[in-house]
Amino acid sequence: MDKADIGVIGMEVMGKNLALNMESRGYTVAVFNRTESKTRDFVAGPAKDKKFIPSYELQNFVTSLKSPRKIMLMVKEGAPVDGFIEKLLPLLDRGDLIIDGGNSFFKDTIRRNAELTEKGILFIGTGVSGGEEGALKGPAIMPGGQPEAYKLVEKILMDISARAADGKPCVAYMGPNGAGHFVKTTHNGIEYGDMQLIGECAWVLKKSGMDAKEIADIMERWNGKSDILRSYLIEITADSMREKVKSGEGYTVDIVADITRMKGTGTWTVQSALELLVPIPTIVSAVFSREMSQDKDLRLQMSKMLKVPTGEKLTGNRQEIIDIAHDALYIAKISSYAQGLALLQAASKEYKFDLKLGEIARIWRGGCIIRAQFLDEITKAYEENPDLPNLMASPKFSAFVNTNLWKLARFIEIAHKAGVPALGMASSCDYILQIASPVMFSAQVSAFQRDYFGAHGYFKIGGEKHPEIIRNSEGKMREFHIDWMEKGRPEKEITK
Repeated sequence: MDKADIGVIGMEVMGKNLALNMESRGYTVAVFNRTESKTRDFVAGPAKDKKFIPSYELQNFVTSLKSPRKIMLMVKEGAPVDGFIEKLLPLLDRGDLIIDGGNSFFKDTIRRNAELTEKGILFIGTGVSGGEEGALKGPAIMPGGQPEAYKLVEKILMDISARAADGKPCVAYMGPNGAGHFVKTTHNGIEYGDMQLIGECAWVLKKSGMDAKEIADIMERWNGKSDILRSYLIEITADSMREKVKSGEGYTVDIVADITRMKGTGTWTVQSALELLVPIPTIVSAVFSREMSQDKDLRLQMSKMLKVPTGEKLTGNRQEIIDIAHDALYIAKISSYAQGLALLQAASKEYKFDLKLGEIARIWRGGCIIRAQFLDEITKAYEENPDLPNLMASPKFSAFVNTNLWKLARFIEIAHKAGVPALGMASSCDYILQIASPVMFSAQVSAFQRDYFGAHGYFKIGGEKHPEIIRNSEGKMREFHIDWMEKGRPEKEITK
């Protein structure tokens, strides 16, 4: 009997569709699911008369694979991944490969990679983005692990990945151990931010007196071929908002409960940013907004007690509001992506991932949820200067921000006047204001407060016109403390 080129464990939507994608590219695929009936339903249904080898025992599944065996786990993150690895280990030979294609926490992937390396088993933690349609037709794929492990499946991953507009495959080797899963986690954090920003725009447009179809029409224009906002998320926002109530009048979006759930990758992004000391306020605002959305009962109660602007309808030039919202959204996106890429930069240094930001932007151009025309420009920016200190240091992006930042500020003003919270937009704006501040007086005040109540010390600058930190001959920042309780409050330099 012919053996399979690769095996997939997990016959939920993503696993099934990835297996079908592989088979459609000419590969023979072994399939297994812990619940036998799911494998049988798959073989009798979408896999019927195709090149699949089903197994109902794990031993038979492993035996059905060509050597070195290549096994892709498409199961829930956490204990299920560890459980399957534990069951597979006694059945595998040195040099075989396990691929975790789920949304695993990158530190778990680092641990698993180290444990399996000791046993001679190769391991790849692979981010897969694109949802069920992407899995079937071509996702963006972000693999991380040993270079030799990637080489074993490079052709398969190239074949099944999405293609960007220029025909290039949306897959690339990300780096060692947890690199792939960290990139996927950050992708999802940026996705949270994108969705939040689009939602805030839609809310302001609704407050301008537009119904769902009118907003959908605007989003469709924003998704035009040459528009800077053209993206998958704008596209599906336009398409979904036209959906009408099946029985009755009106649009379905207006009766969808205002509760947004989440699976954890956004939270992991925020946790990582806190650990790495990287500000990502837009992504944080998106996570917190989802959390607030789940407090539905509390919001209903508090809405009767707090008198905030109701903003029944915005008055003024409707087209002006639309135009301001368009450019405000683009600037907010630039800010949000700058934050996500800064997080990748910091993680690359801390965990020695050696991430290539331009390469990451390149593979995000197709297949994944945040795919957008905008990513072409990000790719070019890092091709021209791989050492950009921040995305907004790219001349193209800084020029747009410099010319149009007032529109983002104006959008926030319009939103608040209408009673629309704009956490994402405001966070994007404030990130730009902070990163462009040579001196943050609020930080000066806080540093002085800390020294006053806790003797924590403070650094000094040359003055308002000379904001550089005062350093010693070795280049280290000089630290000072005032004896606040002593007469005359003497200042002294702290030496360590």
